[in-house]
Amino acid sequence: MLHKPFGGNPSKQQRHAYEKLENYQNGKFVNLAAIDSSMRFSDILSMIKKSIFSGNEERRPAQAPPLADIDWDRIASERDSLTWFGHSAFLLSMDNKKILIDPMLGNRASPVSFAGGTRYNKNMLDIIQDLPPLDAVFLTHDHYDHLDFASISRLKNKVGHFLVPLGVSAHLIRWGIEREKITELNWWDEIDFKGLTVALTPSHHFSGRGAFNGNSTLWGGWVILGKSTRFYISGDGGYGDHFKQIGEKYGPFDISLLEGGQYDDLWKWAHMTPEESVQAHLDVKGKTMLLTHWGAFTLAFHSWKDPIERAVLAAEQLGVHLTAPKIGETLLLNDIQPQSPVAWWNR
Repeated sequence: MLHKPFGGNPSKQQRHAYEKLENYQNGKFVNLAAIDSSMRFSDILSMIKKSIFSGNEERRPAQAPPLADIDWDRIASERDSLTWFGHSAFLLSMDNKKILIDPMLGNRASPVSFAGGTRYNKNMLDIIQDLPPLDAVFLTHDHYDHLDFASISRLKNKVGHFLVPLGVSAHLIRWGIEREKITELNWWDEIDFKGLTVALTPSHHFSGRGAFNGNSTLWGGWVILGKSTRFYISGDGGYGDHFKQIGEKYGPFDISLLEGGQYDDLWKWAHMTPEESVQAHLDVKGKTMLLTHWGAFTLAFHSWKDPIERAVLAAEQLGVHLTAPKIGETLLLNDIQPQSPVAWWNR
């Protein structure tokens, strides 16, 4: 833990407080649904085989995906909007509040410079200097493709507050964020943040940034409700009944951001397929769906554009309105047109 990008660990006082929680058992956070997350020896052999022989799929794009010119004037306006920076990083403008979600803009989803998935589009960190002052950063969990030391280091003086799942504050505090600027939530906790209703919702996933601190912090999705926009982002996780529970409690949503990339049968409990993501959108009672967790990194064995191609097909079959902006494109949330996505990933 001497290497700063690994982050920190929850304090003894935090761990003691977690012991009374239903989703914390034997010193670890747990998924409440019965989930078999174990990997058998045959699974490990299968993963090794895929890593060696999956070269026929276009796991990385031949060239960097096209980027849209960022419309900073549209972002600065008082209209509710959403800008995608690839993978699970978004800038949300709601009720004139600027919120950055899972701001992983670094070049490598790893604590070290010599290993881990590299970003398709380089120099995304430079976007941070052009961002407006941020009311908040929201984090879904502490994995390297969502919580990035380099990004937080550049962001910390532009952010008013951080909202995170339980335990994730340990990383931020180690990186120089004042404890007073961090609010931690458990699943189903609901707060008022500058007039917005905010809630952390469950997901079926896991956490950890080192070899010995797995599941020491919580994971989840976020509900953010404003005056005219109801927003949901799932965070990472497998499909389950929790989506219907979220829809019953907080739906309908004007836009739902569903994770649907980096999947494999070996870890289906932790990541949804695109078809499951479309079903989850229906479960939470979403109006417009946006697929996340793709377009920036290769972290699984499928083609880099397989997630969006499968999601488009499933959305058409189930009558779901799916929007698929370019990386860097800003959507006006009250003016999304119900039309088929332009397949920019084929250009």
